[in-house]
Amino acid sequence: MTRALVITNPAAARTEPGVVTTIMETLRAGGWQAELAATCGPGDARRMADEAVVQAMDMVVVFGGDGTTMQAAAALVGSSVGLGLIPGGTGNLLAGNLRIPNNPVKAAATLLTSRRRRIDLGRMERPDGVHYFAVACGAGYDARVMAETPAAMKRKWGMGAYVATTLRLIGHLRNADFLITVDGKEYDAHAAMVLVANCGEVIPRYVKLGPGISPEDGLLDVVVMRADNFIEGVRAVWDLLRSSGPGASGAFVGFARGREIRLEATPAQPAQLDGEPGGMTPFTATIVPGAIEVLAP
Repeated sequence: MTRALVITNPAAARTEPGVVTTIMETLRAGGWQAELAATCGPGDARRMADEAVVQAMDMVVVFGGDGTTMQAAAALVGSSVGLGLIPGGTGNLLAGNLRIPNNPVKAAATLLTSRRRRIDLGRMERPDGVHYFAVACGAGYDARVMAETPAAMKRKWGMGAYVATTLRLIGHLRNADFLITVDGKEYDAHAAMVLVANCGEVIPRYVKLGPGISPEDGLLDVVVMRADNFIEGVRAVWDLLRSSGPGASGAFVGFARGREIRLEATPAQPAQLDGEPGGMTPFTATIVPGAIEVLAP
């Protein structure tokens, strides 16, 4: 029998109590011994997942957004406890990349028939400790969009809130001077945004960074976007959407690949990890191959 701790974040966009009840009933009907725990504040998900590791649980299942998911994932790095995902937030980026259903009840049912899959995570040391990201971290325009999208809009409109903020800010796009170090080799870039990607889709199914970007290859992919005004921003997005990924480049988008990526910027730029605020540049991101096991269809 699978022993699982289900962590739910009541503050997430789609974690209504009735849905939580149905999820628990679904898992238990599938033969799982599932216990429920609800977060009350920052850091709770990691502490709960730490305890699940100590208790040698089989699974930690997160019903919440990307922030709650990565808190729990951080506690599972290097352990044999698997991670299950039930989308309950705004972006649900990792769940989308793994093709887990967006409907929470369907996602719970999918967990019962999914297989374990070991994936890489990105790792970043910040002043408040070590953080991990599953999909991407970045600096510049993307981090500003994440920071300036109000929580109320995210709860009401989901991913549409990020789209609205992107359109609102696109006329304010400005390049910064980046120094990007990839496995010791330095690159200068005049860019509005630099992404360090572990997965290939920043908006699953809709915005793909190109083929060949995988959370199972032991590498991070660097995507650089140059845009200094509205027109260049539109052209950069077009280049990105039609690109063929690493090894390709357009007038406004370039790619690189490596195991350790350091970003420095003048002036300093805001950073994000899987859509969560990550302070300011500079930062160094490294790959942790096969960091965790996830359940995926």
